[in-house]
Amino acid sequence: MTPTNISAAVLASWAIPIPVLLSLFAVAVIYLRGWLTLHREMPGKYPRWRLASFFGGLGALFIAIASPLDAFSALLLQVHMLQHLLLMMVAPLLIWLGQPLLAMVRGVPAKLVRDAFSPFLTSPVLMRAGRGITHPATGWLAMAAATAIWHLPKFYELALRSPSWHQTEHACFLAAALLFWWPVIEVWPSHPQWPRWTMFPYLLLADFVNSGLSAWLTFSDRVVYPSYAAAPRLWGISALDDQSTAGVIMWVPGSIFYLVPAFLVAMQALVGSRRQKRIAPVMFPILQNERVWIPRYPHFRRILQGTMLVLAAAVIADGFWGPQIGPLNFAGTLPWTYWRGFAVIGLLAAGNLFCMVCPLTLPRDLARRFFRPRFRWPKQLRSKWIAVGLLALYLWSYEIFSLWNSPWLTAWIATGYLVTALAVDSLFEGASFCKYVCPIGQFHFVHSLVSPLEVKVRDAKVCTSCETHDCLRGNARQRGCEMHLFQPRKTGNFDCTFCLDCVQACPQQNVGIAMVVPGEQLRAGRPVRPDLAALVFLLALGAFINAAGMVVSIGPVVYAAALLVAPLLLIWSETARRFAPALVPLGFSMWIAHFLFHLITGWKSALPAIERIFRLAITTVEAPVPQWLTAAQILLLDGGLLLSLYVAWRIADRHLGALVPWALLVCLLYCAGVWILFQPMQMRGMVMN
Repeated sequence: MTPTNISAAVLASWAIPIPVLLSLFAVAVIYLRGWLTLHREMPGKYPRWRLASFFGGLGALFIAIASPLDAFSALLLQVHMLQHLLLMMVAPLLIWLGQPLLAMVRGVPAKLVRDAFSPFLTSPVLMRAGRGITHPATGWLAMAAATAIWHLPKFYELALRSPSWHQTEHACFLAAALLFWWPVIEVWPSHPQWPRWTMFPYLLLADFVNSGLSAWLTFSDRVVYPSYAAAPRLWGISALDDQSTAGVIMWVPGSIFYLVPAFLVAMQALVGSRRQKRIAPVMFPILQNERVWIPRYPHFRRILQGTMLVLAAAVIADGFWGPQIGPLNFAGTLPWTYWRGFAVIGLLAAGNLFCMVCPLTLPRDLARRFFRPRFRWPKQLRSKWIAVGLLALYLWSYEIFSLWNSPWLTAWIATGYLVTALAVDSLFEGASFCKYVCPIGQFHFVHSLVSPLEVKVRDAKVCTSCETHDCLRGNARQRGCEMHLFQPRKTGNFDCTFCLDCVQACPQQNVGIAMVVPGEQLRAGRPVRPDLAALVFLLALGAFINAAGMVVSIGPVVYAAALLVAPLLLIWSETARRFAPALVPLGFSMWIAHFLFHLITGWKSALPAIERIFRLAITTVEAPVPQWLTAAQILLLDGGLLLSLYVAWRIADRHLGALVPWALLVCLLYCAGVWILFQPMQMRGMVMN
């Protein structure tokens, strides 16, 4: 039979289950009757959206167990997984958001409630049993057990072969999910049994269980459930592809259903009611203390800069005179595999470390011993537009000219960088190249805003009595901040190179490196300058476009339009410029996930170049992809999603209408990122068999 005939036969065998339809209809009528009464008595507690939510939950139940979806579940695992998603995520959430307990009681005739249900509703034994059943530990264990046990091949096959066991499976899923989501929604009029902030780890741990099972299905090289291997194939979908798709359905939408409520709970814990604010110091004790570390090693930076300068010289020399094969050349491996990977990891963990050890500033500082710059940077150019243009040019040329596989071009870029930095900073005072020209510096400035570390003052009261402002102006012993950042007024890491000159210059030892809440400076809510907004949009969109270039073919015109036209169109609106910072965490998480792939799969990539330099035999370097890598990348993207939603929510000042468009954009980019990470990526910069 052809797939069309099979589909027609399946649809012909399907019939609406009348008992299910009548049961759902009866529940809907009872709830509607109770909701109408409660809506008149307490409209604030039972608004119209609760009615729509409850009916939506019943509709999701009908689609899951009584629609043609159920008929196709025995032929396609992805359809079966969609059923489970509706039963475990969509329907329970919508039903509990309708707050049905009191509405169902009020919907039943009062005489029936008094004579038939009242003894049960007031029984102390049943009340204690109810609190035990709805306890968060019970709900979490029930959800984890139902998810894990019913997806074991033995039990899954049992449900596929027996209609009665199939119904039992679905009943277990729905019951476990209703118990799981009960404490998350805080179904009224019940009372919470755990503090509200505990729902954050509650949801994250449940997502770990879901992600582990999803990864098992997605990356398995064999068909886990034999029934699907033997089933007729529909629309040319192989059993293994069907299984991988089912794993992705379980992984991505499932994670979103866990992570978005976790995000909302975290927001309540951080900036919610007075009770929730008292919990925040317990959750984040280090951030509350704001301990400041004052580095004591002034020459440590110069040692690191010298090391980086030697490596840069090796890249330039090998790029010009070595073999023009990327994997055999330092210019094809050191910058594109190691430097990018370690730079973003350093940004995430410790702030703008690369700018601290940047090799370009060491020759500049040595040159200034002989002559000093005479000019100030032109006022008309004191913006990020030059850096935005250079960054867009770099992202475009990286893909179009395959820079990772062109040692010669890489060497020219490094040389041009060095010459430009020397020329600009020899003519203009301050760190004009770093602040206005360097595209790599702008990448680090923007993404260091997500770092948990920041250079800041230890005690603001000490600064109020300071008259010399050495941290800014410097003194006879140490120069001040060349970026003209005044520490008492500085907020965030933007434009801070982590040079620590201000730390060494402060005579009171009142400036150091402190732990801060990541992303705290992104939520100001004021429209940022057009050049800064363009920079943020370019970096955020560039993260996804650059990663997509590894899995799909992107033409030069499309690439240029996406990198230039899209950011310029977005900054046209003042609202867009206000919400631009919300894209920073998600874009940064995509950059980390992308560069982590290169670093993990290419950690041996420098060996052929090292062996060539020392006249050794060339070693073929395999590039296996660890099974845990995709899960780690998705976890990074999950963190970026949550932080971006938090920033957008704070910028919107809790105004749902303003939040929704940007939350949708963030979620769409997240889904695009997950799709990219699930695709087979090119092993760039590797010597393969």
